[in-house]
Amino acid sequence: MTTTPWYRRIAARWPAALGLGMSLLMAGGAGTDDGMRGFAEILPLLPLLYLVVATLERRRATWPLLGAGFAVIFLLRAVDLISPGAVFWAVALVVLVWNAVGGRLRRDGTVRLQAVGMLVFGGLALAGLVVDPAVGRYLVAAGWFFHGVWDVVHLTLNRVVARSFAEWCAVVDVVVAAAIVLRL
Repeated sequence: MTTTPWYRRIAARWPAALGLGMSLLMAGGAGTDDGMRGFAEILPLLPLLYLVVATLERRRATWPLLGAGFAVIFLLRAVDLISPGAVFWAVALVVLVWNAVGGRLRRDGTVRLQAVGMLVFGGLALAGLVVDPAVGRYLVAAGWFFHGVWDVVHLTLNRVVARSFAEWCAVVDVVVAAAIVLRL
């Protein structure tokens, strides 16, 4: 019986390593109320990706859609006209209505489950923005943390999004949640 060399086992975990590196870079500022609000504004992107990929039935679209989401965040923050969260919610509303009108929410359990995820995780982000920041911090952190759990479940079941994305996202989500709670 041959064993996989250690360097290949490490290389196979590239999504987790990338997620850890990115989340450590992103975590700066999580201790401030503005930083927490920033994380609340981008949290809806994560369940939106699941919803869109489930709607398209194209797991290969996961990473390109994440890239597009990051581009939207950077562009909107640069021009400072509208919150990225508002744009992500608008896109989610369009996708949800499209699925409802097309009957997909009724007949496709995967799309329906992703719609619930969008509402729950996105709802935690919205709630975190409207309540007192001391409470909002924990709601936003809960959204990030439980989305990390969502990622692990999807990774384990090998469903909806690319496995590499689910692994990457789980690491990012848990580290960001910890940074928000610990005020790093």
